[in-house]
Amino acid sequence: MEIWIPITLAGAFLQNLRSAAQKHLKGAMGTTGATFVRFGFGLPVALLMLAGVLASGRGPLPVPQIEFAVWVLIGALAQIAGTFLLIHLFSFRNFAVGTAYSRTEPAQAALFGLIFLGERVTPGALAAIAISVAGVMLISVAHVQGGWRSLLTSVFSRNALIGLGSGAMFGVSAVSYRAASLSLGGPDFLTQATLTLVATLLVQVVVMAGWMLWREREEFSRIAKAWKVSLFAGICGAGASLCWFAAMTLQNAAVVKALGQIELLFTFAATVFFFREKIAPREVTGCLLITGGIVVLLIFG
Repeated sequence: MEIWIPITLAGAFLQNLRSAAQKHLKGAMGTTGATFVRFGFGLPVALLMLAGVLASGRGPLPVPQIEFAVWVLIGALAQIAGTFLLIHLFSFRNFAVGTAYSRTEPAQAALFGLIFLGERVTPGALAAIAISVAGVMLISVAHVQGGWRSLLTSVFSRNALIGLGSGAMFGVSAVSYRAASLSLGGPDFLTQATLTLVATLLVQVVVMAGWMLWREREEFSRIAKAWKVSLFAGICGAGASLCWFAAMTLQNAAVVKALGQIELLFTFAATVFFFREKIAPREVTGCLLITGGIVVLLIFG
């Protein structure tokens, strides 16, 4: 088994934990604060990870060039923009269709990888991406009347365009992180990924902290009151991001993101086995499609 596969699976699992913590925090603070904790509490964790990498004797850190800085800036800002658009969708009464289109991130990452880096994916990987994306889109509209019909008839609606924009920003960020890490040129994928993560989180903390100081200062006190859960979210977020960055240093970003769709399977496993909740038939079908896409990816990708 190629090493990027278990790394991606670990990233998806940790991201699931981080998302659960952030949802819990939504009751204690606003959307901006709940979003900021993954960056603000994640940065110190990432710095500790970088210190650990240096202590392991892997050699001196590579010297970042201007290309690295440009890709990190693009990736960091694109991820913030994608998160903002996704959260903005929740202000609409019928946000499910828009959310479904935001799930096209792996497909868009394949396109941007081709445009920016000249990277192609195999026919098997393309088929896997298509199958898994169809699965997550179906899950997103599982409780919407019309299902696939709603998706097709709403493709040019405001919600759908915002969702596509969100997916595009996440796709751009994934490709940018891979480009930034590869631009370091060594000494190894873990060192490159960790340094890229620290630089990215630094940009995101500065940008979001600046915004909060300007417009939402009260969020800082709310974060301080919920510091324990916020720290947990930061630890899981930093761990997940390091896994994503490491995997995307080793493998095409679109392929990594396609395998990362397994996160939804983790979510539904928790729903069924821990919370004893029932899931709709369309959700079951969506899970089967995601599973099928992952199998195709591992066999033919």
